Formats: sequence, structure tokens, C-alpha cells
Amino acid sequence: MSHEAKTAESAVSSQTPTKTTYNLPRPKPAYYPHENSPLYANRALYTAIHDARKTLASRHRCEPRSGIAVRIPAKSIFRITTPSGPQVCDLNIWSFADTRERFWAARTRQLHSAHLSTFDRLWSNLPFLRPLCTITHDTMAASGARHDEHGGRVHDTLGTRCDPYVDKLISGQDNDYHCHSNLTRAVTRWGLGEMDVHDVLNVFQVTGLNEYDQYFMETCPARAGDYLEMFAEVELLVAISACPGGDLSLWGWGETGEGEEGDMRDCCRPLEIEVYSLDDEAAVLKGWSEPKVVDYRGNHGLKRE
Repeated sequence: MSHEAKTAESAVSSQTPTKTTYNLPRPKPAYYPHENSPLYANRALYTAIHDARKTLASRHRCEPRSGIAVRIPAKSIFRITTPSGPQVCDLNIWSFADTRERFWAARTRQLHSAHLSTFDRLWSNLPFLRPLCTITHDTMAASGARHDEHGGRVHDTLGTRCDPYVDKLISGQDNDYHCHSNLTRAVTRWGLGEMDVHDVLNVFQVTGLNEYDQYFMETCPARAGDYLEMFAEVELLVAISACPGGDLSLWGWGETGEGEEGDMRDCCRPLEIEVYSLDDEAAVLKGWSEPKVVDYRGNHGLKRE
């Protein structure tokens, strides 16, 4: 039996690959852009931020199969980089002033797209709902990587972090170095814990939905020196995990994922966070202001005593 036939045979899904409805009008995005919409970045401003002279303030290394958490000053530029080659990164973000406010992957996906790139914004959860940071450059988009024939794209909000609970469910093994665990260990020094870890932006990861509407992952195409660059709209706590699946070329369940093709620990590499300050902040950020939380006062229809 061919690999394709085995895949189709084993695809247990409630969805069918056969279209059942035809000749419908082309759907429009639910959150459509309009002039001066607060949902969308001012492209001229954020292009200027990327192009502006800046100074490297700090560099933080995340070793393979581990995690780090870094405080990022407001109005800084930070880059998540692949210094040694392809490596998937799981990203969590909180407002440093109030860590109840954190990155909301689902709403970001609705407002922008399932895969993010330059000028997309990473939005916070309710009751805050404001951009925590804005993507100012993406070397993988600049290099043409990647939108493949199966619909795979990079930097996804479709999936979430790998975790030891689903691995134990599937493999029967305890594994302490999933991204959920890496992020949990990383944030403990900042007074946070496991319940604070949330759905991620999968940076450098290629994902999509197959014909059965099922999530798939492909090998990371990042090269040494690729980066995703973001502007911190507010002071942030940023945590990353160097995924134990590495570049996903050998991923599997259990501690090693070992199979016929090899041990996934062999394709794991480090990540880095670089933090930059603008040399002439006042000039570059003229007209910029810190985003405010949405001023909703309806109390959800509940009557106040």
C-alpha cells in the first residue's frame, strides 16, 4: 500500500474531502480592512521602525530543548532568531505590567490570518484587547519561504504548544521537555506558573490543514540567521521554547521520537532573542502612541446594584 493510501486510510476525521456545496459566492474576510481601521498597522510607521538605526541592547540564548523568558522594554525592537539553522520556536507574550493580559492566538488569527508575517499584530485577551506587539520584519517572507502546494505556511496560530499530557496519552511515556514544560520552567523566575502558559505563535513552523481539515506540520525551512522582528507596543515579558521536535524533520511521540528515520534530538538547535533600542526614538516614533485597552463599559448587560 502506498504512503498516500495509508495516510488516507488512517485519517480519522469527521470531515470529508469531498465538496458538498457548490456555486456559493466567494466569502469575504469577517474582519475586513477599512481606511484608518485600528486593527491594522500603519505600514509607513512600522517600515520606518524596521529601517531606523538601532543598537543591540542585549542577546539571550535559548539552548536546544529548553526555554527562556525575557523582559522587553516598551518601544524596543526584538528579534527571535535561528543562529544555527532551522529550529521551531513556541512563543508566549504577556504585558509586563499585568500578566493577566497576554497574547490571544485565536483572536489574532481572526483579525489577521492563521499564519502571521510583517505588519500583522499580536493581540491580547479580553478584557484588554490591544496589540502587544507588531511584526516589523520577517526574513522568511522576504526569502519566499513559504507557501507550498499543500497549503503549508510559516509562523502559525493554528496549533498550540506540544505538551507532556497529550504525549503521555499517545505514547505512554513521561517527557519533561515539551514546549509547555519549557515555557513553564522559564516563567517561574518571574512569579508565573503553568496556568499562565497559553496558546502560542509557532515561529518558523510550517503548518496547514489537509483535505480532511486536519492539522499538519512540515520540516522547518529556516536558515541560520533568519529572524522574526517585532516592535514592543508596551513593556512585555516574552518567553520562547526551542521545541524538542527541533526542525520537525524527525518528529515523533515519546522522549526521542525515535523511528526508522532517526532520533528527533539530532535535529534540535538553539534559538536567540535579540533586543534593540532605537537610536533616535523621538524622531522615529513621532505620531506613535501606546495602544489603549478597549473602553467597553456595558458590564455585559448585568445590572449594577
